[in-house]
Formats: sequence, structure tokens, C-alpha cells
Amino acid sequence: MLRRATLHTAGCALALATVFLVPACFAQEVKRTELGRSPVSGVEGKEIVVQLVEIPPGATSRRHFHNGEEAFYVIEGGTAQLPGKEPKERPAGEHGINQREVPHAGYTVVGDKPLKILSVYVVDTGKPLQVPVP
Repeated sequence: MLRRATLHTAGCALALATVFLVPACFAQEVKRTELGRSPVSGVEGKEIVVQLVEIPPGATSRRHFHNGEEAFYVIEGGTAQLPGKEPKERPAGEHGINQREVPHAGYTVVGDKPLKILSVYVVDTGKPLQVPVP
């Protein structure tokens, strides 16, 4: 009888672990691929960085700022959702500029399409490209 209760308890624990822990194993992460980096000619202390940013469904682009300017272009569109807001389409071709030290992002990609963005940064040499913001 004790053995049956132990097996039942172990089975319940395994089921709960499967429900709550396994999805965390498959959580997607933002992938940033640096495509190029070069000093800005004629300007001391500045560099240009080019990145491909891939955000799969379920991944969150954490809120952050840059030590310089970021120009971005959405290569492959998807749907993004800020906490407490309605989902918003980020269509291919969307573009913009994020100003120095102005926090942005903080959204999660929802739906079934990843979001792919080409970002070009003109930033201070030797400083972090991204600075997290709470």
C-alpha cells in the first residue's frame, strides 16, 4: 500500500513538472547576429555596428537603450505585444530610428511568425551596445 502511494505521488510530481517546467526548456531567445563593425571615419570615439535581430514567437525583446542611435528596418514582419496592450503588427518594411539613451522595446512576439529586423547603430566605441532598463 505504501509503495502504491509513493508511486502515485511520484507520478503526480512528474506530471506537474512536465506541465510547468518543460515549456521553459523550449522558451525561445532573441538571436542577435553581428554582421559588421567599423569605426566611423573622421569621428573619434564612434563606431557603426550592423546586426540582424531575430525574435521568434514567444521571445521577448527586453526593454533597453543604446549609447548612440539605432536605425532599424523590419525584414520579416510579425506581431508584437507590450505588457497590458493589444498585439500590434510589425509589418515588413516598417522602419524608424531610436534615439540615444531613450528606452524602447519590452515586447513579446506573439503568433506564429518570427520578427526579423536589420539594425544599424552609430554608438560610442567601448560602451555596451545595449543597456537593460527595468
